[in-house]
Amino acid sequence: MSHLKYYAYPGVGVRNQTNFKYSQAVRVGQRIEVAGQGGWNPETGEFFKEINAQIDQAFRNVDLALRDAGGKGWAQVYRINSYHVPINDEAVAAMVRNFKAWLPDHEPLWTCVGVTRLAEDDMRVEIEVVAHDPDASDKS
Repeated sequence: MSHLKYYAYPGVGVRNQTNFKYSQAVRVGQRIEVAGQGGWNPETGEFFKEINAQIDQAFRNVDLALRDAGGKGWAQVYRINSYHVPINDEAVAAMVRNFKAWLPDHEPLWTCVGVTRLAEDDMRVEIEVVAHDPDASDKS
């Protein structure tokens, strides 16, 4: 798959690429896929403890990953998968609040799943997205 262009933003993105052998985003022509983003500080990797703060930060990290891959951010997102520990009304309300703030002009597809564990001990949310960047070249 060497023909694909992979991205890892500075800080946590590069750290995770080095330590865990994965990238934060991949561009396939006009499509950008973003790996699950948690509510971590993108420079230090420290997790926000409160669920609303963690979800808010995960949305910022998705935006960072999209822009690092040459996209224009949340406005191009058409598919969202979110994973929650735990899944409850507070987590869903925080997601919807962020949808309204980051996606005021469209309603993307969304799958929301409760899970028993995410990759790191303090992770309570993980958000992955797919975006369409129509202004991008078809060449990766």
